[in-house]
Amino acid sequence: MSVRRGRLGVSGLAVLAPVLVWLVADPVLGRRLRITDGEQTLDIGAVPVVLFALPAALAGWGLLAALERFGVRRARAVWTGVAVAVLALSFLPLTGDGMDGGTRAALALMHLAVAAVLIPGLRRKEAAAATPPAPSST
Repeated sequence: MSVRRGRLGVSGLAVLAPVLVWLVADPVLGRRLRITDGEQTLDIGAVPVVLFALPAALAGWGLLAALERFGVRRARAVWTGVAVAVLALSFLPLTGDGMDGGTRAALALMHLAVAAVLIPGLRRKEAAAATPPAPSST
């Protein structure tokens, strides 16, 4: 399997993972996920979940590919550090008002689900082994 195909599959699974969390929380358990901002209420459905997870997955893939392409030493380690930092920062909006504890917990699980698939999936050694080594500067 090519690196591109493998990473595409990982990115697809990273988008599917939070949708599965949403399916359990909303339709199965009947827990409506809502964020209220003043008079406006946003019901979180499957489409917004996909629309937020997809760019995150593609950005992660793109950053890793760019680091590898430009020959950054230890590109996967650098990328992992950035990915973990982005995951930590993604929890900041969950500290605000406008959502109950169930919505907050479900959203946190969605963030973790994306990271749990994306970080180890894109770091896989098989994918890195198929990537040509960076040119040596010696």
